[in-house]
Amino acid sequence: MQAINPNVEFWAGKRVMITGHTGFKGAWLSLWLDRMGARVGGLSLAPSTEPNLFTLANIQGDVAHCVCDIRDAKATAMAVADFKPEIIFHLAAQALVRPSYDDPLATFSTNVMGTAHVLDAIRRTHSVTTCVVATTDKVYRNHEQGRPYVEHDPLGGHDPYSASKAAAEMIVESYKQSFLAEHGVGLAAARAGNAIGGGDWSAERLFPDAVKAWSQGRQLHVRRPDAVRPWQHVLEPLSGYIKLAEAIWDNPKMASPFNFGPNSEGALTVRSIIEQAQAAFGIGDVEFASNISGPHEAGLLSLDNTKAKHELGLSPRWSTSAAIGTTMNWYRHFYDGADARSLCYADIESFEAAA
Repeated sequence: MQAINPNVEFWAGKRVMITGHTGFKGAWLSLWLDRMGARVGGLSLAPSTEPNLFTLANIQGDVAHCVCDIRDAKATAMAVADFKPEIIFHLAAQALVRPSYDDPLATFSTNVMGTAHVLDAIRRTHSVTTCVVATTDKVYRNHEQGRPYVEHDPLGGHDPYSASKAAAEMIVESYKQSFLAEHGVGLAAARAGNAIGGGDWSAERLFPDAVKAWSQGRQLHVRRPDAVRPWQHVLEPLSGYIKLAEAIWDNPKMASPFNFGPNSEGALTVRSIIEQAQAAFGIGDVEFASNISGPHEAGLLSLDNTKAKHELGLSPRWSTSAAIGTTMNWYRHFYDGADARSLCYADIESFEAAA
């Protein structure tokens, strides 16, 4: 099945708010939507890393930038009311498993109550007709049975991050059924697999950890080399979010959870992924841990993307090896002095051409 690109004519002039626009995914999404002519507003905390893509690509110059904590219900409601978006992509989150063990209350307050605050802001405005809430592949009750999860599988979550995202999906369904559906607002959760791509310097993530270590001449230590995850370039799930928003704008009855992940061959071990990344980057040493230590993390996780293929016409267009090569190429050129914004545009153009 051939992949379908976003509808540029649809997005031209649309008022679109992105929560979490200063983060890795949010920055890429801001660039892509602005490139298609959307009027983008952002609601987020300040960037949490140095360096960060939001600053390097000068995204603040493209968006109506609002620094706001979604845990603050009043400030969130005011930001949404002031910008009057037609479409919201809710990406703001505490998005990491291991930090969720260190501060579970912050994770729950951001991912559960923060989501409720965003949806309540939508309930109180008449401008929003469509909202896509980004959750995760980790929302499923993971028994590690060796099969990809489908959208009707039970939700759950062992660690605080996974549980908070599963709870956020319950909030989504409650607001949809109790308030938003009756007003014609399309509201859907988007469950994405592990996203890689240039411009991510987040802590406790495999590719950023590798790039930081190798660019500084340090050895990368990998704690769970045999863990299996659904790896994909960040543009794959973002294209899913965009096409889902287009679909439910036209037909709010299509608003339901969707998986966005690679085909089955994209579910690879950390060891395999990092060996490919090492070869693509061209330098760097790796030490693979022989003993698993630290808090519980899922060992096996993969998604079934059939629904997105059939209902949205979306099929992954870059293989995992292509996603890795594109990602490491971005970082190599960046550290050689290339402009971050130009590198992102080049990847977007290449991704669109692959359709």
